[in-house]
Amino acid sequence: MSDPDLDLLLAVRGPDESRLVTALSAPGTGARVVRRCADVEELVAVTGAGLGAAAVVSADHPGLTRDAVAVLHDAGIRLLALVEVGSEWQRDRMLALGVDAVRSHDVAADELVRALREGGAAVPDEPLAPSSVPARPGRAGRIVAVWGPHGAPGRTTVAVNLATELAARSPLPGAPAPPDVLLVDADTTTSSLAQHLALLDDSSGIALAARAAGLGRLDGLALAELAPLLDNHLRVLSGIGRPSRWPELTPAALDAVWAAARDIVDLVVVDCAASIEEDEALTYDTRAPQRNGATLATLRAADVVVVVGGADPVSLTRLVRALGDLDAVGTRGRRIVVVNRLRGTRGRAADEVQQALARHAGLTDPVLLPEDAVVDQALFAGRTLAEVAPHTSVRRALADLAGQVRVLATHGTGSDATSRVVH
Repeated sequence: MSDPDLDLLLAVRGPDESRLVTALSAPGTGARVVRRCADVEELVAVTGAGLGAAAVVSADHPGLTRDAVAVLHDAGIRLLALVEVGSEWQRDRMLALGVDAVRSHDVAADELVRALREGGAAVPDEPLAPSSVPARPGRAGRIVAVWGPHGAPGRTTVAVNLATELAARSPLPGAPAPPDVLLVDADTTTSSLAQHLALLDDSSGIALAARAAGLGRLDGLALAELAPLLDNHLRVLSGIGRPSRWPELTPAALDAVWAAARDIVDLVVVDCAASIEEDEALTYDTRAPQRNGATLATLRAADVVVVVGGADPVSLTRLVRALGDLDAVGTRGRRIVVVNRLRGTRGRAADEVQQALARHAGLTDPVLLPEDAVVDQALFAGRTLAEVAPHTSVRRALADLAGQVRVLATHGTGSDATSRVVH
């Protein structure tokens, strides 16, 4: 019994459209054209109405972005892009956008249908050109998300100093070289990483990276140009600055940003916003931009999640609830729970914090960061604790945290209730 005809949607420019319609209308092709769309926007709209099982689109459509491809895939559409004959850059861009197959614009109808039925990974006409990013054997960077509930528990302070400590060279002779680290401000609500480090924020590195990723033009070298070196082993990708720019950081684009980041550094430390409510549960338009999409995408991509909460009773209650919320959004990374601004890491206050978290969250050994006025001094100076107060207890605690994160990111996999905290 032969397969049923494949319902095709076309968004093809120029004379190729008429040629394909004529060729696909012939008996025995195994496909039928159910809609001819003028542009990608119309193509996306008709898939929302349940039309079509696959689509053919010209690679030079201006509306063909990574976000559009993600919407089509969510609708169950397999996508084939038509590129100019011999255009390697165009083919590479289509593959970067995530289309299912790439063929030259003069492809025969039977080959087009066969490529769409195969699905899965993209199949180029010719071998791909070598990547512009130098090969790095064994390099597969890990994502470390720094997140916590509302209430200003010090997420950015922890993220900045964690990244600094991870990239620091050990003073011990013969110690291995520090990892290459990328510090990213992905906070779409209260972005402040640039202020913490006294950096100019006249342009948003992460917005530029997301825009390039959405157009299929982001690779490791392009990302490195957008993330300047703070020192020999630490790069910084600045945030959006204004909360109103949050729609620029779409989940599909950030997925590509994290993939490029994994190629150029060993560890990516991401400062995230607090809110993780999924907006589609609150609206009938499930394709509308998600206000918290950047945070959700980062948490789901993370290999390690550093959960930061405050030490006062209200903040501890928020922290316990936040851990349950984190489970609900599908995070897979291992967790380290940090209790910040504790008045002394020893004595009654520390015991009460540990007992409360053990009783209500099953956590037996959280990382405790003491409250210290030197943190404010570092912020006013736009410098890190390692620069301002290297011998303080809070800096030593952050250095210990960095050691735990490095071990867990290197060796840890998966997530379970007993591995939320490493000590």
